[in-house]
Amino acid sequence: MAMSTAPTPARPMRADARRNYDRLLSEARTSFAAQGTDASLEDIARRAGVGIGTLYRHFPNRQALMNAVFQEALTALLARSRELARADRPCTALVDWLGAIVTHAGEYRGLAQALMSASGDETSALTSCHVPLRQAGAQLLTRAQSSGSVREDVSIDDLLQLTNAIALAAEQTPADPALADRLLRLTLRGLKADPADRAPSSQPAG
Repeated sequence: MAMSTAPTPARPMRADARRNYDRLLSEARTSFAAQGTDASLEDIARRAGVGIGTLYRHFPNRQALMNAVFQEALTALLARSRELARADRPCTALVDWLGAIVTHAGEYRGLAQALMSASGDETSALTSCHVPLRQAGAQLLTRAQSSGSVREDVSIDDLLQLTNAIALAAEQTPADPALADRLLRLTLRGLKADPADRAPSSQPAG
């Protein structure tokens, strides 16, 4: 008899394990928002009422915990990308979505830097955040390029790195709350295709 190759479903958490997981995630959100993503994991475990070993059983490393914390924002960003995919102005829609990434990354100091690093590290726990963001952004970028409003040589990888760099710059310059918006406007100008590049070339008769 042939053996099934279907993956075995993950075992549901016991009630006490689920409570510990939820408390750890709640405390991590609070600590990351207040202290940045380099907040003490020992303190997070202590505030959740568990030992550090319990934290590591649920989240093997800091990036795994950051990934779990960022899932709610990831869901919102993916939903926003689907809304903007129907917008009348594809270039503006793309930049609006990049701005949403800046906003969400700015909620936790250190997240922008971590996302930048994860883009080139397939082993990172944050890759599960980066990949769907990249796919969503690529669809918006392709639509903008197809409309002729964005240069063909722009890549989604460059845009995501640029976006995380803007978030990092804004994080390092809290006294200038308008910095991210100004940098995004500069990004919009740089993305736009030159009308001369889209005009058919005229060859002299000869």
